[in-house]
Order: sequence, then C-alpha cells, then structure tokens
Amino acid sequence: MPVLLAVDALAASVAAGGVHLLFHRWFVPAVLVPLWLGALASQRAYGAGADAEGPRRVLRAACPAGAAAGAAWWFVPRDELLHDTLIALPLAAGLTLGLRRYRQARVRADAGRVLVLGPARSAAQLIAVLHRGRAPETHVVGVCRTGPAASDGGAMDLLKTVRRTGCDTVVALPCPELDAERLRRLSWELRAAGVELMLAPVLADVSAGRLAVRTVAGVPLLRLSAPRISALPRVPKELADRLLALLGIVLLAPLMVAIAVWVRLDSPGPAFFRERRIGRDSREFTLLKFRTMHRGADRLKAELAHLNLYGSDRFFKIVNDPRVTRAGSFLRSSSLDELPQLFNVLAGHMSLVGPRPLVKDEVAALSEDASHRLLVKPGMSGLWQVSGRSCLPTEERDRLDVSYVENWSPALDLSILLRTPSAVVRRTGAC
Repeated sequence: MPVLLAVDALAASVAAGGVHLLFHRWFVPAVLVPLWLGALASQRAYGAGADAEGPRRVLRAACPAGAAAGAAWWFVPRDELLHDTLIALPLAAGLTLGLRRYRQARVRADAGRVLVLGPARSAAQLIAVLHRGRAPETHVVGVCRTGPAASDGGAMDLLKTVRRTGCDTVVALPCPELDAERLRRLSWELRAAGVELMLAPVLADVSAGRLAVRTVAGVPLLRLSAPRISALPRVPKELADRLLALLGIVLLAPLMVAIAVWVRLDSPGPAFFRERRIGRDSREFTLLKFRTMHRGADRLKAELAHLNLYGSDRFFKIVNDPRVTRAGSFLRSSSLDELPQLFNVLAGHMSLVGPRPLVKDEVAALSEDASHRLLVKPGMSGLWQVSGRSCLPTEERDRLDVSYVENWSPALDLSILLRTPSAVVRRTGAC
C-alpha cells in the first residue's frame, strides 16, 4: 500500500504541475493531491483486490472528486475553478492508471519463484510472513520438508522438486539436516541448475536494517544490532505523536462530539468507557474509548464465556455480542470507538503506533519475551492491527507486538500508519 500511495501521489502531482504550467493558477493544483488520494481511498483503492479492480476503482474515484469540486464551485462561483478541475481530474485519473499498470507489469516481471527448504513449521511461519507482508516480488511455488516428519526424503529430493516447480530461488531454513557440508553441496548442485540459494536467518522476525555481514577470521558472520529502545532516537516520534494527536483532536472534534451524543441517546450510560491499562515501564494509565456496550456488560461475561472465540479471558471476543449497543456495533467495526485515545496520545500515555495496551491481568500472564513490549508506549494502531486485527490467533498477535518493539524504526511507523486506513475500511477481523 505505501508504494501504491506514492504512485498515486506522483500521478496527482504531475497532473497538478501540468495544470499550473498551462493556466498559471494555483488553487486546484494546491488541493489536487490530497483530494485525489482521499477520493481513491473512499473507493477502497488501497484495500483487498486493489490491483484486480484498480481501473474501475480509479475511474469511480473521479466521481466524488468531481462532486467536491462542484460543491466548491457552487460556493465560490469562479469559472476558472471548474475549468481547471475538469482538466486536472481526467489527467490525474489517466496518469494514475498508467503508472499503476506500469508498476504491475514491473512487479510481475520481477516476481521470483521461491521454493522453501526446511522444517514444516518454520516453512509455514516464513510463508505466513511473506503473505502478511504482501511481497509481490516473491511467489512461493512449493515446500521441500526436512526432518523426521518428512516423507519425501526432504533435502535429498530437492533437485527433483526444483525441476518440477521451475523455481529460480531456494530459501533454506535453519535445521540440523542442513549442516555446512550439505549446504555447500546444495550451492554447487543448484548453481548447475541455474537456481539461486538463499539462507534465512535463525531469527525470522528481524528487520533487514538490523542485520549486517561481518567477516571474522575469514568467516562471514551476521551482526545483529540491538533494538532501538533508548529515549534519544524516539524524541522525534514523541514530538510527532503529540503534534499529530493535537491536530487530530482539533479536526475531529465535531465528529467526536456527534459520536458522544449518539452514544448517550442510543443507550443509558456515559459516552466514554474508561479502563486502567498498563503502559511503558509498567506504569498505569486510564484508557479512553467511546462506550460500545450496555450497562452491566461485565456481569454477563461469565455467562457468555463459552462463546469466546479465543477460549480464554485474555482476549474476549464474541460474534454478534449481545452486550454491544447498536451504536457500539458500528463504532467497533469502523474503529471510531478508539478516537478518544488521541487524548491519551496527547497526554503522553500512548503513541499513535505501538503494541496493544494491556490490562493488569494480561501483563501478569506475559512470558519473558512478550514482556519486552512494556519497554515502549502502547499504540492506537500497531503491526498486528494492520495484519489481520482480531482474526489473528493470540500467539501471532503477541509475536507481532514483540517484533514491532525489536525492529522499530520511523519507516516502520510510517508504513503502519499508511496501512491503518485500509485495514479500517476493510473491517477485516473487527467485531
């Protein structure tokens, strides 16, 4: 999605520059980029099936953009405004379609056919990571298993599998069967077949930026950089969080007031739900949300425990939960119930991006590895929220939260922020 956003922004920028050069007017070029990206987002041009239905969604996006321009012209009746818009929108749509088609052609041309070699469980985890990352340049064509559970000879049948699948890359996962001697022979055998051999690191959730090859006594070793959890590198993140939270509160204040009134009118009770959560360094704070359940919902939890999708109290989710109000159902599926957390971000208790904030009982049940999530502030959005939300199993969500802490970077935060609107619009895993 970030690449697609950049492609569309480039198309709109070129269209805006063309209109400005032609007519020497600045108003339409100044608003074209955000207007066009917003129109594309309204047509789910960054969601599931964006590539398959790309042309249709791009053309449909011109309708709300044109309607917005018509509304502006109604209040500011200047013929130049309508004239420039009628030139800019078709130009932006045409450039968007052209650049998207070029990108798809390049991705298809560069896509590598990958065969995974290793234990079944490790192979499944690697494939899940590739699928979750939506890596269009990689197409997994098969798995050649190793270990006692392999019934096909494992690595011994690798060359047969390579010929059958037509792969051009073999990714070898760490396992006892693939020792130094076996890997050396594999590299020669695959070289003769014109296939590249790649070695996956022991730690699958390590970002490339933390790995570097270092030669010691002629032996190539992978150097693993420590996670960036000290305070100094996160100062820009802190400043950006609070400034963006303040801007969000100002811009969304009318919407939040309207939601608060709706919640109060929909069912008896307060507009906001408050709950004590655990933040960075195990400090407690009061989390704010719009109330989405009827009064006394906690008293019904024990009666509904058998319907819990996760089978434990740590995550409690029920499809068509009877405790959820009519307003709450919409607020949950659209994630609008979490807007008050902008005040938590402004107060410094939370971040825009980070691990999910936990309650005290959840913290007590954390493993030693999972407790590393408490080294940073919890976030409104996070890695698992944009990777499947509530559809993911508990262990996968914990792993993604810890992976975020270990591999944090400003680029990772930006990627998650850009993917969040798409995850919210698709409503995948929301209940």
